[in-house]
Parts: sequence; C-alpha cells; structure tokens
Amino acid sequence: MKALVLSGGTGTRLRPLTYTSPKQLIPLANKPIIIHVIEKVVQAGIHDIGIIVGDSQEEIKKEVGDGGRWHAKISYIYQSLPLGLAHAVKIAAPFIDGNDFLMILGDNIFSMELSEFIGNFYLRRVNTSVLLHQVDKPAQFGVAVVENDRILKLVEKPKEFISDLILTGVYLFDKSIFAAIDQTVPSARGELEITDAIQNQLQQGGKITYDLIKGWWKDTGNEQDILDANRRILDDMENEMPEISDANSVLAGKLRIGKNVAISNSTIMGPAVIDEGSVITNSFVGPYTCIGKGVKIQNCEVENCIILYGAQLDNVRKRISNSLIGKNAVIKSFNKRPFSSAFVVADDSKIHL
Repeated sequence: MKALVLSGGTGTRLRPLTYTSPKQLIPLANKPIIIHVIEKVVQAGIHDIGIIVGDSQEEIKKEVGDGGRWHAKISYIYQSLPLGLAHAVKIAAPFIDGNDFLMILGDNIFSMELSEFIGNFYLRRVNTSVLLHQVDKPAQFGVAVVENDRILKLVEKPKEFISDLILTGVYLFDKSIFAAIDQTVPSARGELEITDAIQNQLQQGGKITYDLIKGWWKDTGNEQDILDANRRILDDMENEMPEISDANSVLAGKLRIGKNVAISNSTIMGPAVIDEGSVITNSFVGPYTCIGKGVKIQNCEVENCIILYGAQLDNVRKRISNSLIGKNAVIKSFNKRPFSSAFVVADDSKIHL
C-alpha cells in the first residue's frame, strides 16, 4: 500500500500566517502539521508516500525532505491549481501505479492510529473506506449517509441536514477510484470532488464502507482549531522535565524544553514546549503555550499561544492569550509618554485589545 498526502491549498482562513508559509507547516507542539500526518502514515506501516504540492512546494520539500528520517521514500507531485481532491488523486495515478492507497489531507490532525482502519479495509474486501466523525454542525463538510457498515450516499457541504457524520479527510482506495474519477464532472465551484467520485463508485456497484474516528480529530482550518489541536497534542505529550539552574524560576507540569534555553526569574506552567535558543526573562508562560526557536520573552505573561521562531515579546502590560504569533514578529510596550499604540499590521490580521 502507498500513501498520498495532500498539501496544496492556500490556507486563506489562516492569513496572514499563510502569506509566507503553507498552513501545513504551522507547528503544533513545535512540529509542523504535515510532519504529524507523515508520522501517522509511517506508524501504520506505509513507507512509500507521495505528497501533492502547490506553489509552496519548495518550503514543503525543505521541511519534509526525502523521507529518510522515517526510513520512508517520499515523492512530490505538483498540482498547478487547486482543482479538487479527486483531481489530486487523478494526477497522482503514475505514482499510485495500480496499488491500493491511503489518502490523507495534510492539514487534518487526529489522535487515533491507522492500522485498524487499514486492517478493516482488507478484511471487508471493499473498494473504498472512509474515516467518519460525528459533529454537531456538519454543513461545512462532506457528509455520509450510512446503514450498518456501508455508506449509502455522500454529499459535499449539503444545504439541508442529511447526516451528522462528516468525512475527515482520511480515505482508503483501490484502483477502481480512477475509473470513478474519469466519470466525475467539476462541481459548481469548479473542482473535481472526491465525494462525487466515491458516489460514482457506489452507482457503479462499488463496495464502500467506513470506520469512525476514535479519540479526537481537528480540521485545522482556522486559528481556534489550530490552538485546540495544539492543546490536545500537549495533553498527550510525555513529560521531559529539564533541569533549570535559575533558583528564582518555577517550572511545573508537563514540559519539553530544548537546548540552550535561558529561563530567569520566570514561571513556566505546563503543558508547554519551548524550543532551543529561546530566552525567557521576568515572565509567566502558562499552559498550552508553544514557543519556537530563538524567541525572546521579557516582562510578559502568555498562555494558550503558539509563538513562532524569532518572535519578540517585550514589556506587554496585559496577558497575551489565545494567540498565534508569526515568525520574527515583535510586540512591545514603551513605558513612557505619550502612552499610545503603534502597529505594522499585515493584510487579514486580527488584533484584539
């Protein structure tokens, strides 16, 4: 079996962060989302992986590499325009080369392992299997109507309620999906929808089944979903309590702290991750905070934040919480008159004072 990881798309809901980097490289627990996904694939025993890339392909390639660190082989397949999931599968046909394959979206994150899902696919001898998740508000997702262990119908973002079981972006296919895609026409939004292709499989007599997500699952499409996924991963993190020589600092809870981190006169409350080379002085770092490489925090309080590498927080008078702070961003206060605020704010930014 092979795997196909999709990492195209523009990440418009996560701007301005995605103006300079693809959403799949936003870190959760200081590890890019797509790396979490690849690790799930490898843990399931799949080592031949294709990644669908768009215009951000060079950044993805630089971060992921050739797969050697996982004893895997990674190939890159360029999709010039985001023309739909089924289109991504179609252009990957030479890579798939007639094999069964796992397809997984590179910006979704979940806790369950995939080995049982794959095992059921072969045990049931089906053409396609999908992972489903029950939600309260399914209208923004593709949804499935099911009976017993079979899927009866799939609809992409239905206008009326038909089911509370949504597609999670994790699929297993045999080669019959390619014939179904050939019979698929673009949707109203101009894309080849994978839901339409699977629906064609059903109409052609294909056997389509499903498993339900065990544990948690997040579509990391907006900043609150990113922060929620980060919290869930930190909750599952093992403790790596480091030794900090500063007698005036307090460290508590589950922590992972990198090399050459300087902490002085500060309190760090886990779960939290602090990457190498960061400096924290006279500050409070609260739970569910992830601090990237080379970040400097002085005279500040932060909690439930993801702070990317090189950022600087200095003398901010109010606690910073529920925030994504980009690479090399600077937030500081000046304790002198006039007490005014000055901003350099990128397109699509959000500031809550």
